[in-house]
Amino acid sequence: MNKPQLSVQPRTILGRKVKTLRSQALVPANIFGKKIPSLNVQLNTKDFQKVYREVGESTLLYLQVEGEKENRPVLVSQVIYHPTSAQILHIAFHQVDLKQKVTVPVSVKLTGEAPAEKDGLGILVQQQDEVEIEGLPTDMPDHLDADVTSLTEVNQAIYALDVKLSAKLVLKTNPETIIAKIEPLAKEEKVEAPPVEAAPTEGGGETPTPTETTEQTKPEAKPNA
Repeated sequence: MNKPQLSVQPRTILGRKVKTLRSQALVPANIFGKKIPSLNVQLNTKDFQKVYREVGESTLLYLQVEGEKENRPVLVSQVIYHPTSAQILHIAFHQVDLKQKVTVPVSVKLTGEAPAEKDGLGILVQQQDEVEIEGLPTDMPDHLDADVTSLTEVNQAIYALDVKLSAKLVLKTNPETIIAKIEPLAKEEKVEAPPVEAAPTEGGGETPTPTETTEQTKPEAKPNA
């Protein structure tokens, strides 16, 4: 398997002046790690995006720093985006010791088809899309699988402890964390029609009942002569 690699150059432009880098399709970055001095670097934005889609934040990546003989093993620690344009503003690379364990977030992909959703009993909702995993950097996968074929009823769920891990990895997320769950179908609310009110008369009052009309129009009795 080929090791993902990226070429970077030491960076001397700092502070607000890094805007000039972005206008040249470059992105400012930083390499940090245990017992190593922090190093400011820059790299091609498109090259990073291509590799990042492959490795994410859990797969080992090797940086070829201009002027250095050996590549640096790193994990992508943070990517900062512009809030409206989604332009990459800064990247942080964590240089790791290949012999020391690290804890990183690993994405979770749902596999299979949930019978409860297939039969129209409910909707499968993924509530957590990553879990924290501990292991050696060289053993970290780019994603983990969670099988949903056992979900046959509403309210059944797949938990973090159900995610498939190799024997070399340890789950650090709470095992009872729900990854995906069958939610009940939304019920349609019944809207009741409002009660019909009596129509008002021209004078603004209510229409008299037949009894009221009879009493009002009944002629008075004539007195005896």
